[in-house]
Amino acid sequence: MSQLYEYIKMAFFNILSNKVRSLLTMLGIIIGISSVILIMSLGNGAKNMITGQLNNIGGGQVAIMSMDEENLISLDDLEYLKENVDGIRTYLYSQSLNGSISTRKGEFTATVYGCNPDNYLFEQYYTLSKGHYFTEDDYAAGKMTCYLSEKEAIRLFGNTDVIGMPVTVTVGGRILEYTIVGLTGEAENTSLISFDYEDSPIFLNVPLTSLENSLGLDLSEDNMSANILLADDADSKTVCNEAINILESRHNCKGEDAYMIQSFSDSMATINTVINTITLFIALVAAISLLVGGVGVMNIMLVSVTERTREIGIRKALGARTGSIMLQFLSESAIITMLGGILGILFGIGGAFLISGVVKIAAPTYAFTPSISFGAILLATLFSSVVGIFFGIYPARKAAKLSPIEALRRM
Repeated sequence: MSQLYEYIKMAFFNILSNKVRSLLTMLGIIIGISSVILIMSLGNGAKNMITGQLNNIGGGQVAIMSMDEENLISLDDLEYLKENVDGIRTYLYSQSLNGSISTRKGEFTATVYGCNPDNYLFEQYYTLSKGHYFTEDDYAAGKMTCYLSEKEAIRLFGNTDVIGMPVTVTVGGRILEYTIVGLTGEAENTSLISFDYEDSPIFLNVPLTSLENSLGLDLSEDNMSANILLADDADSKTVCNEAINILESRHNCKGEDAYMIQSFSDSMATINTVINTITLFIALVAAISLLVGGVGVMNIMLVSVTERTREIGIRKALGARTGSIMLQFLSESAIITMLGGILGILFGIGGAFLISGVVKIAAPTYAFTPSISFGAILLATLFSSVVGIFFGIYPARKAAKLSPIEALRRM
């Protein structure tokens, strides 16, 4: 153990004696390790940001789709599932009609979105900023209440002080007057999600029953698809299987594959796999520079063997074993690459935070925080040492095999 300690001391002495050459030797390792750490940190940070924002769109949501027109999904089906399947929090049932809204600021195209009271639970990218959503009582009574976004209120009225104000909508050939009871704003961490564009229709959320009563229509028709929202602690696969079994029983289509389930969590898993694959591929490409750095270490160690022929000859003449000489040079190459790895880790982490800081200033919409993987850091450290040992074996063997007489003759 004391011998190894001496070799490490000698390695540090030789490295410090040739600072510039040692730094240039480490350069390939530094670039390789820092590139891998930087890419992995930025990739994981971007993935967390993207998946977090996508989760705000449809976290916990499941789409049930009918595969044929003979087994459509009815409002009664959804209500039955809500009451009888543990893990289903609620469902979304909606119909939309195109129309127009006139105010003192002009006439706007509009989409009147008739829905059940739990609609807001499916719009996780919005949050209530003023007033309230329409209630169960509003829905049961078919009240003429509505809510819309703050941006749309500004487009219609020029301000957001609109709670209690009427809004006149022409839809289905009739003029309807709704009272605004709530305004929504963008939820936090949804900067990448935007459904607005220039001259987009005003989106007015109203009780579906109010449209039915006002227009004299039955809008509660069976649909090819419907959305359900799972409870936070629900097992998606179990709930989905139970829901399909119930629907098949109610429609007498057991074993006919009449329904298909698409879970948002499954889609997210696919997205994560794609992002991880891309990040890993780029990191592996960056890691190629580690091999280049390893070759640089070998070259410099070969030069070191040539320069230190006299030292090797004297040591072997005094009785130093072949294994001791080899261990000395392996220690030096391993330390060079390990130091390069440590510097690479520091540069990689610093570079990741620097780039994310620049993105935050230049494009706040896409701002994210790098995610540092300590597993990746540990792997990078070990890998850099392995590279040093692997590429140091040949120079170390060459030094160890030198004949003391031949070595002293070259002095």
